[in-house]
Amino acid sequence: MTRTNRPRYRGALTLTAFRPRQKPGNTTDFKENTMSVTLTDQNKATLRTAAYGAVSLLAAASGAPHKAATAGTAALYSATGTVGHVLAAKSKDIKLDGKTVAELADQVLPALTESMHLLGQLDPAEAENFRGTIRTAIEAATAEIEPSPTATQIAGKITAALSA
Repeated sequence: MTRTNRPRYRGALTLTAFRPRQKPGNTTDFKENTMSVTLTDQNKATLRTAAYGAVSLLAAASGAPHKAATAGTAALYSATGTVGHVLAAKSKDIKLDGKTVAELADQVLPALTESMHLLGQLDPAEAENFRGTIRTAIEAATAEIEPSPTATQIAGKITAALSA
């Protein structure tokens, strides 16, 4: 039995069949990377410092900092909305100076509170989105490490700063 209907090559699939057909002159209105909230560069830097600082703070307080940082950062990259666009942008404006957990906390916790107040004034839905993103990052980071009293205490302080 021969298979004559089968093509001789595999994997050569053209995607032209999947493109929607457009009539000449028919254009669609589509805006890429639209954000519902307009943020200044300083506001974006504050959001990034708060989010990545929270993950760094939790990682510094854990027994396995690399696992916690990797899982928490992956959770931040999965954010959506305006917060997702801000966190996914490649920038070098995250300034986290400090050699101890206390010095890091002195920068991160006020940045979290400031970010929540800022987003709460501009768009309450984005403030909730930010809060949920940080909580997801905390849960992801703590799921990868053994629960310790130190990591639990830091996670509680981060949550309190989000609610302040």
